[in-house]
Amino acid sequence: MIVIILIFSALFFSTSCEHGGTPRPRGYFRIEFPEKEYIWLDSIMPYSFLYPKYAHIVTDLSLKAEPYWINLEFPRFNATIHITYKNLINEDIYQILEDVIRLTFSHTLKADDIPEHVYVDDEHNVYGIVFEVKGNAASPLQFFATDSVRHFISGSLYFYTLPNRDSLSPVINFITEDVFLLMENIRWKN
Repeated sequence: MIVIILIFSALFFSTSCEHGGTPRPRGYFRIEFPEKEYIWLDSIMPYSFLYPKYAHIVTDLSLKAEPYWINLEFPRFNATIHITYKNLINEDIYQILEDVIRLTFSHTLKADDIPEHVYVDDEHNVYGIVFEVKGNAASPLQFFATDSVRHFISGSLYFYTLPNRDSLSPVINFITEDVFLLMENIRWKN
């Protein structure tokens, strides 16, 4: 009789709770952002701008690097904005624009959308576009600015990790604010 009661109890308890647990969404670590503070890039470069205090300016030493190319490194976020510069005196601005736009839209395989933000500052002769590449693209943010006559600067944000828009989104949004401020404060030196 005890064996029958034990079997009946085991069957009762094993079938009484048939609902499974609800899977929880994957969580990500909380990211602590530094306070927004900016300093002027004031050097021998033919351009200057405000950049965040929590970033470091490093001269680009890659094999393709040209004079005045720099990297704006964000060590806390494992990210870099690669900034290139072209003097337009002996260059074809249309070819340079085509190259920058081609690079941006090469991410369309992984991009969900690429909204453009046009920037015009007639007072300081700065004209440009910021491209936000939505989705799991290698470079979620690209931009360029020019005076249309002599100066052309472009930048691309890269993270040194596998692109995952869900986990990187807070950092991308944080750095995007810095890029918009950078664009608003570009000044050309003659």
